[in-house]
Amino acid sequence: MDQISGWVKAAQSGNRYALNQLIDHYQNDIFQFVYYRVHHQADAEDLTQDIFIQVIRRISTVKDHKMFKAWLYKIARNRVIDFFRKKRILFFMGTTGDLESETCESSENASPETEMNRKEFTMLLKSLSKDLSKWEREVFMMRFIDDLDIKDIALALGKNENTVKTHLFRALQKFKKQKKIREFLQITKR
Repeated sequence: MDQISGWVKAAQSGNRYALNQLIDHYQNDIFQFVYYRVHHQADAEDLTQDIFIQVIRRISTVKDHKMFKAWLYKIARNRVIDFFRKKRILFFMGTTGDLESETCESSENASPETEMNRKEFTMLLKSLSKDLSKWEREVFMMRFIDDLDIKDIALALGKNENTVKTHLFRALQKFKKQKKIREFLQITKR
């Protein structure tokens, strides 16, 4: 049994240390997953906290300890969807400002050049995402931003692996056609 599976099993038995180990292990990855979707640090922090509260409440429902990562990302994805659904409702009710998320906040420790490249790349990804279908965008981000493998993406999305591969292939084809992205990648290699 690997370490993650061991922590899951122990956490299901009420071991708080194991639960804390799971949270510590995945917290940065889940924050990054959420942040790349909501583009606002405070919202991403709140959502990440909500996700781990759900994990604490529902960890006993994990049937296969080896599938914990996919289970966790499914919770995270659903929480982000709920966030945008709620934001859309509030927008239509006239109780919130612009539907668009605030621009990405800068990292305190990043160099100005790194920060500029990150912002430019984020803008390019937003531009690219307009050409991608919902599923192509989600699969692309889960694979290359969140660094999940095909199997975990399929489990998190409730799709079969071949469908995920098809969406990823289509997204990559569209990605390769983007002249601005190719130019950006050439500039950053120098």
